[in-house]
Amino acid sequence: MPRSPIMQFFAYAHLPQHLQVISRPFGELAEHLETMLPANAEKSTALRKLLEAKDCAVRAAMPEAPRHE
Repeated sequence: MPRSPIMQFFAYAHLPQHLQVISRPFGELAEHLETMLPANAEKSTALRKLLEAKDCAVRAAMPEAPRHE
C-alpha cells in the first residue's frame, strides 16, 4: 500500500533534541496509524489532525520570540 504523503511531516530527526522529545510520540503514533488503518478519508483526517496537534505542541515548547514594539 502506498504511504500517505502527510507522513513526511511527522519526521523529527532534524529538530533540536528538546523538540524531538515533544515531536517523537506524535511521529510514532502516526506510524502506527499508517500501518494499522486502511486508506480512506477518516485515516487522512486522523493523520491531519494529529499533525495539527504535533505542530501546536512543538510550538508550545519553543521559546517565545522577543516582541518588537
